[in-house]
Amino acid sequence: MYKNFFKRFIDFWASLIALIILSPLLLIISILLAFTNKGAGVFFTQERPGKDAKTFKILKFKTMTDERDENGNLLHDKYRITPVGKFIRSLSLDELPQLVNVLKGEMSLVGPRPLLIKYLPLYSKEQFRRHEVKPGITGWTQVNGRNSISWEEKFKMDVWYVDNLSFTLDMKILWLTLIKVIKKEGINAENSVSGVPFLGNKD
Repeated sequence: MYKNFFKRFIDFWASLIALIILSPLLLIISILLAFTNKGAGVFFTQERPGKDAKTFKILKFKTMTDERDENGNLLHDKYRITPVGKFIRSLSLDELPQLVNVLKGEMSLVGPRPLLIKYLPLYSKEQFRRHEVKPGITGWTQVNGRNSISWEEKFKMDVWYVDNLSFTLDMKILWLTLIKVIKKEGINAENSVSGVPFLGNKD
């Protein structure tokens, strides 16, 4: 009952209320990014696989400029991220626009993180099961190591979450996420220089 009805009910109302309450903060962040991103825009969008691997456009605050070298190639992330962007990432505020994705039903507050589309052919059959539920803003993997564990361990945790999804587990994950944000632990490596790409299974 929770998985098929109440989870979506909670997602919808929680994201709607959060967007209303946080609207002044979202506006301030948008204005700051508009001035510091050097014309690169305020939001970052990218196609990601959701439930059943159906794609949607994930929405995040853009924390880097679009500066390029003399050959027209984007500079390395570490040269493009702005001081404002670093601060926003340090508090995981760049993830807040995903509340819109949750409101639209494309994501959940809690679930496996939506990764890159190019990874889809690289998953094993078991790993692909992470797409049996909607992706989340935070998840079991994010509160259990995130940047310090291997891809294989991350996917095992994602599938474990799929098999053990419950109201109690979701509340636990949200609480642990809040603690990690306050402590600034495991911040935003998904698109950062510390993020190691998934190259597929080695078996």
